[in-house]
Order: sequence, then structure tokens, then C-alpha cells
Amino acid sequence: MAAGAPRVFVSHLAGIPVFDPNGDQVGRVRDLVAMLRVGGRPPRLLGLVVEVLSRRRIFLPMTRVTGIESGQVITTGVVNMRRFEQRPTERLVLGEFLDRRVRLVETGEEVTVLDVSIQQLPARRDWEIDKYFVRKGKGGALRRKGETLTVEWSAVSGFSLEEVGQGAETLVATFERLRPTDVANALHHLSPKRRAEVAAALDDDRLADVLEELPEDDQVEIIGKLQEERAADVLEAMDPDDAADLLSELPEEDKERLLTLMRPDDAADVRRLMSYEERTAGGLMTTEPIILRPDATVADALARVRQADLSPALAAQVYVCRSPDETPTGKYLGTVHFQRLLRDPPYALVSSIVDSDLVPLAPDTPLPAVTSYLAAYNLVSVPVVDESGSLLGAVTVDDVLDHLLPEDWRETDFHGAEGVADGR
Repeated sequence: MAAGAPRVFVSHLAGIPVFDPNGDQVGRVRDLVAMLRVGGRPPRLLGLVVEVLSRRRIFLPMTRVTGIESGQVITTGVVNMRRFEQRPTERLVLGEFLDRRVRLVETGEEVTVLDVSIQQLPARRDWEIDKYFVRKGKGGALRRKGETLTVEWSAVSGFSLEEVGQGAETLVATFERLRPTDVANALHHLSPKRRAEVAAALDDDRLADVLEELPEDDQVEIIGKLQEERAADVLEAMDPDDAADLLSELPEEDKERLLTLMRPDDAADVRRLMSYEERTAGGLMTTEPIILRPDATVADALARVRQADLSPALAAQVYVCRSPDETPTGKYLGTVHFQRLLRDPPYALVSSIVDSDLVPLAPDTPLPAVTSYLAAYNLVSVPVVDESGSLLGAVTVDDVLDHLLPEDWRETDFHGAEGVADGR
């Protein structure tokens, strides 16, 4: 929902159909999942509980929702069909917010929540609860006689987390303000028990981002304490190269069991990466760079580069390949750098501005040669191509640095994390 669009009241979402991009019905909305936050911040909406045709209830992240309008929800991408299980930091909006007795902050008067509205943040994919529709007076049979009014989320008390104690909910809500690297640094210094509690309370995407920044021992410890289906979900949310590195540290039987639980496409990418030697281009690369066909335009390329979940290194260039446009691709044609995209008109074809002079790396290229290549040509990412000319992936400078730094570099404190802790 674009900024400025009418807010959506959750009671209007109950039971409405959910459709995939092809127009096929996935299921119906049965509830919404929110996370309370500290510091007077409005609850964040994580996703929808959708009942699919088999009557199984699954979780649909709000990042997969492209539209809520005309009595329907439109989703994009592959829907995870695993059964929804509520986590400690999560609240069901319909099931736990409605009919709840809370107090107006200004007067202390007790009111009943009749409805909740949600709104998408401007220029972002995040959603928040922004208002409550409440009724004054006592609950029960007499509640219909009271005055109704719509108030800001900050005008009522009884929902927000308190910034006291050591519950995992408060700690997770506090961590939400930090970058994944800083959360990983804080998590590393917790006791194993507290580390497991916090990991269990983080949502899949957040935990995946944090795991990628943790030392290998911590990664193995945390993934080993998760339920296997949850562990598979988190591995799917990680970058394939990071998931492959983590799985390679597990016993063979655990590794195979988790790969079996993962979605076939995700598992196939990880298995392919694990087939290469660790300190080679194939072992370092990610299988998810930006790939475009020759008939794509500069406008298409810039739209892909703008995706918020891309790292700066991956967003620095696009790779032009013939179909298929997922790795391993058709014939690799060359690279278009971000600066070149900014200099050419939006309607220009990427095939007309492609840089084909630089020779791509073979998957068995050793780490020192990869490092020299990046340094010699002042690049932040380099394509990896097999002997048939298909693009297999791309090695980014952050992955190279990860293997050049001392093994224990993640276990040291960062000045940035200290600055956050000090309030700077």
C-alpha cells in the first residue's frame, strides 16, 4: 500500500482471499501477526496467518504482500507451506488485540479495543499498527452503550513492552534498533541459555541476517537448538553461500536432514555451492546476483538495483545473460556497472552498454587470484562462469574479506557496537 493510501482496519481482512501473482487463490486470511516494541514505538506487523485449501494455517510475511485492496490480498513469490507456529514475541491481532481492555493515557479511563488499523510505512515494505478503534464504558453486555472513538496507538496503554527485566521479548525489541552485525556481537557475549532464548524469539529473516555475522561456533550452537523445520526456514532465509558454509560445519546426517527439509530450489543452490572447495571462487560466490536478459532496459536494471534487501556489493552491477536468467544461466554476455546505468537513458537496452572486456573467473579460481582480480580492476563483485559460458554466481568483496581476516575477527568488539551502546 503506497504512502497516503487509506488505512486498513484488520476486521475487514478477516476471511478475505489471498491470491498469488497468477490470480490463483492461495487461501484466506485468518489472523495477523504483530510484534510489540519498546520505547513507545508502534507494534510492527510481521505477516498474515493464512488458511490454505488443505485447512493448514501458514505464515505469509508482509514483505510478500504486494497489495491489499478490493477485499483481497495479493502476494508475490513462493509461499512457504509449513504450519504456522506462534513465537514468544508475536501477538495475534484478531485473537489477542480485539476485545482487549486497555486504558487511555490522557484520562486513565478503561476502554475496549473493537478494531485496529494498519499502515505501510512510506518508501518501505514495513507495516505498523497505527490506530485503535475503541469503545468507552464497561465491557460485556453493556459495551454497546459507550462512546466509540479512533485514537493513535500512543494514546492507549496496555500493549507496549516495558523496558525492564530480562525477558527475551524486551531484549529482542531492543535489538531491533541495531544492525545485524551489532546484534551478532551482543548475542555472542550472552550466555548459551540467553543466546538460545533470543534466537528462538527472532523472526526467520532477522535471525538469518544475524547468523551470517556470527562466528561459526555460535552459528552451529544456535542452529542445533532450533526445531529442525525452523532451522530449515532460517537456512532458506540466509544467503546461499552463508547457508552452505554453516551446513558444512554440521555432522553429515544433520546436514542431509536439514537439506531435505529445505525447499528444493534453495537446497539445490546450497548443494551446488558445497560441491566446490571452500577457498575458491565457486566456494565463495553467491548464486543470487542481479541477472537480466539482453532485452531488459536500463529502467529494468535500476528497478532491480533499488531492491532494499540487496547488499551494496550485489547492487553495484548487473549481469547480462541469455535465458534462463537464474543460475546456472544461459550464455553470460557481460556486466553493466551501476555508474553506467546512471549515465544512459532509461529506455536503452542493457545489451547495448554491456562491458564484455573483463574475463570472468572459473569456479576453481583460488582465493589469492580472486583477491588480486578485485584489487586490479577496482571491483566489488566479480562473475563466476563455467566452461560452457553459463553464469554460476558472483563473488563479492565482503566474502573475500571474510576469508582474508583472522578466523576470530567476528569475536572482537566493534567500535560501532560500542557507540550504539553508549548512545552515540
